[in-house]
This record gives sequence, C-alpha cells and structure tokens, in this order.
Amino acid sequence: MKPKVYVTRNDYARIGLDLLREECDISLWDEAYPVPRDEFLKNVAGKDAIYCSLNDRIDKELLDQAGPNLKVISTISVGYDHIDVKECKQRGIRIGYTPDVLTDATAELTVALLLATARRLFEANKQVHTGGWKSWSPMWMCGTSVKNSVVGIFGFGRIGQEVAKRLAPFKPSRIQFTSRTDKFLTAEDLGVTQVPFDELVETSDFLIIACSYNVETANMFNDAVFSRMKPSAILINTSRGGVVEQHDLIHALRAGKIQAAGLDVTTPEPLPLDNPLLTLPNVVVLPHIGSADIETRIEMSRITACNILAGLKGVKMLSEV
Repeated sequence: MKPKVYVTRNDYARIGLDLLREECDISLWDEAYPVPRDEFLKNVAGKDAIYCSLNDRIDKELLDQAGPNLKVISTISVGYDHIDVKECKQRGIRIGYTPDVLTDATAELTVALLLATARRLFEANKQVHTGGWKSWSPMWMCGTSVKNSVVGIFGFGRIGQEVAKRLAPFKPSRIQFTSRTDKFLTAEDLGVTQVPFDELVETSDFLIIACSYNVETANMFNDAVFSRMKPSAILINTSRGGVVEQHDLIHALRAGKIQAAGLDVTTPEPLPLDNPLLTLPNVVVLPHIGSADIETRIEMSRITACNILAGLKGVKMLSEV
C-alpha cells in the first residue's frame, strides 16, 4: 500500500503535490485557506506524513490523534515554532523544513520594507490618491536616508547576512549586528561589526530583526528596549511577530520613542482591521510576504514534498530539523 499523506490546504505550488501523488495517497483540505483545527484533527488519523505550513499547529493533541503511523512532518517554511519538536523527537517523527531556498527572497523583501518605511512611500502614495499632493514642497514627505546611517541587524544567520550584503551599496556609515554565536570570520568577510545587544539597540538608526523565534527571543523587543533606542530609529521586523511585544511597540510609536516601524510579521496573523497599528501613519504593515516570489514558493513546495518522500524512505532529507 502507498503511504498516506495529509496536505493542509489546496493552493501549495502544484509541483510538490504532483511529486507526492506519484508515490503516495494524498488527502487534503480542499480550500485555499488553512484547515480548521477540528477538520485537521478529524482527518489526520492514520496518516504516515503531514504536509503543513506555519499556520498549522502540530502539538501533542494532534500527534495523539494522528497515531503511531505518523513518521514525517514537513513544513513549507523556514520557521518551525508551530511544531512541538520535542514531542515529535520523542515519538521518532522526522521534521522537514525549507531554510535555504527563501533566504534571498526574504532579504530582498526586508530591504524593500526598510526603504518603504524610511522614505514614507505608503504615506506618499496615499497623498496622491486622496488629494494631499498639491504642489512640490521642499520638506514635504521627507524621509530618512540609509546613506551615512548606522544599520543594526539582530540575528546574523543566512537572512541577516544577505540583508547586510544588499544594504552595503546604500553606503551606510556602519553595518553592525548581534548574534547568539560568534561570527567574526563572517563579519570580517562582509565588512560588518559584531556588537553587544545593548550597543546595537542604543546606536542603530535602522534596527532589523532577522532572528529565529524561540523562548529566548520571544517578546525580546519590548518597552525596555524601545526606551533605549534613538527617537529617530526605525524598526524593521521580517522574522516573527512574537519577537516584538506588540502593545509596547504601539506605545513606543505613539509616544515618539522610535520614529517608525516596518512589519512583515505581526501578532496575530492576519492582523485584525481594528488593530491600532493600522491607524498609525508611521507604520508599514505587510501580510507576511517575505518569501512570496513565484520561483521561491515553487521551490519551497518541491522541497517540502521531497522531505516527506525521503523521510518515508528513511533516507536523508534535503533539510531536516
């Protein structure tokens, strides 16, 4: 009998689903939005593998419901905080993810979000559509330049390093970073400086969050941190919403503790339409589109499927947690 795979939505790029259909029996939530929890629990029983996304919570309850046949969980994401890794390891369930393929796309989006926030592009575009654009004015809609600024990056893994490479041509006076591990050789190669967290917070004109989300980084950017940042500083987050204490961020923006924020990630997602962040003119919010270019999403789907097939066969995955 073919192994049974549960797929949590129907709009993953076709290449991955086609690969699975060649060797597996697939059942899926046949809608282009995340599978409801009750449907997930009802349909996962007896499956050998799960193809999921960061929207799908894989916890003890769901693993119990899936039963002993479950061998592989593969997520179409670089983050895997939606999966109870410890519980999976105890049960011998292998976990696949997609860490490398989305690095360039996310780095590009990070730079785009930084520029859109710093140069107030969304504010300016709104003025065009609402009649605010009356004539040329010397100081109207002026933003902040990256040139001669201090750029700080919190988290200097694949994405953080690629962001640094892309920002260097904009001629900041310094690019600095904080990382949980020493990156001296990498820093020297890229011409950037590793600094303590306190220095990063207090001296950066742009502070980019590019770390992973875990118990150490949860709510790390809170009122205590915002109070030490420059009033002219701009915060950019393309990591996970949970790294930022969102209520504290709203207060900091309203109180002028920092100048602006550009967010591709929020808590929760999607962000409710009545959330105060959406009322602030100095905030740019995007709907978690860091890896959303066509080639990247197609490759992510392929890797997710290949991880499942490898896990079911007991061989090396392309990327395994």
